[in-house]
Amino acid sequence: MSSVADPAASPPPSKAEGPLGLASDAPDTDYVAPHADCPQRWEAGNFVWLALHQLLLRVGWIFKTESIIIPYFMDVVGGGPVMQGSLMLFNRLGFSIPPALYARRLKLMPEKRWAVFRSTLGMAVPFALLSILWASGAWRSTDDPSRAAWWMPYLFMVAYGVFFCLTGINQLALHAINGKVIRAERRGRLFTSSVVVGAPIAVACAWWLMTPWLKLADGGFTWLFAAPAFAFAVASLTMLGVRELPDAYEEASSSAWSRLSAAWRLATAPGPCRGVATVALLSSTSFTLFPHFQALGRSAAGGNFDLEWLMLWSITQHLAVAALSLLAGPIADRFGNRLAVQLCVFGAAAAPLIAIALATLPAEAMGRWYWLVFIALGFTPVMIKMLINYTLELVEREHHTQLIAAIGLCLAAPVIVGSPIVGWLVGVVGCTPVFALGALVLLIAGARTLWLSEPRHAAP
Repeated sequence: MSSVADPAASPPPSKAEGPLGLASDAPDTDYVAPHADCPQRWEAGNFVWLALHQLLLRVGWIFKTESIIIPYFMDVVGGGPVMQGSLMLFNRLGFSIPPALYARRLKLMPEKRWAVFRSTLGMAVPFALLSILWASGAWRSTDDPSRAAWWMPYLFMVAYGVFFCLTGINQLALHAINGKVIRAERRGRLFTSSVVVGAPIAVACAWWLMTPWLKLADGGFTWLFAAPAFAFAVASLTMLGVRELPDAYEEASSSAWSRLSAAWRLATAPGPCRGVATVALLSSTSFTLFPHFQALGRSAAGGNFDLEWLMLWSITQHLAVAALSLLAGPIADRFGNRLAVQLCVFGAAAAPLIAIALATLPAEAMGRWYWLVFIALGFTPVMIKMLINYTLELVEREHHTQLIAAIGLCLAAPVIVGSPIVGWLVGVVGCTPVFALGALVLLIAGARTLWLSEPRHAAP
């Protein structure tokens, strides 16, 4: 394996030489990114620490699943369809604008692990505060203590927005350090190993803890929010074990608007990035539907709904992610990330179609089989990971942070515009026509992946 002992010994290309810089003469051919800038003797240890970090994030995440637990919480505190639809707006805003603004600062940081450490620890704070608030009972209405105060949904949305701003920066930094210390042909293996080990642990925790917590008189949200806070705090400590060589990049300072505009121009410049940006724009449709899957299942079940179904759906989705990563990760490492992206986009299109079909069944039968929807939903997180790994191979490492932020903007734009509209439409016409339209857009995204090139097989 080739390694770079000193970044200064292999200076980054000038702006004129950049494969996908912001200059108008960006080449039309694919660029094969170099191997990770990490001594070989460090890679195995870094692999373990990064896998452990992602494992702990997964354990925490199962207690705040966007498609199940968080929408249910919004129902409990009085958030309607429009507010639930806006959940993914905050999600994608956090994954797009903060990373685009932070990309230059991250690029200039000598060691990227400290950005991962601080952002992961910061992710624990909103849920720790929500847990304390719920335990105190201050969330209760003074007029009716059995209901939440009118301000609780809005306070939660603020905390949720802060969390995803930190999560967006965290994912940008995590992808950057993966690109720095893990070789391209091992990144799929890193994702697969963290999911295959992490998902069963997360499922075991949910099976053991989630149902008893959900059945508590106050909904159990003290513990449901404390669990991710604890897991994220512990995950931050794994960065202390990561080793990396310091970077010595330079980049002129610019305004926030200039950085956002530059990220957008990078994603839409002639060449391979334009294709992956188009796929990101179309495939992000799946995020606008996420909060409404559990709502459709609950409404279709009527009086037959059981709180244990939430636990079952959460477990099913996480096991699906593990199983699908076992398929997508090796495919990506052996054949390239393009094929893995194609598989995941077409798979994600099945989720709304399955939901529509099951919602037509009698309530009892629907309840028995609705977990199948969450198997197909498992394609979405795997799709995003494969899409980012594909992106990392399009450009030199110097441009990784900016291009990842650019693709994040593409994943966010339709959600920012469409989530409140989707929430409103669900409230007006119901889930079925909205899900059908979402499935059509995802199928178009899948068709577009067929025209993507495979950078790993291109001539350097």
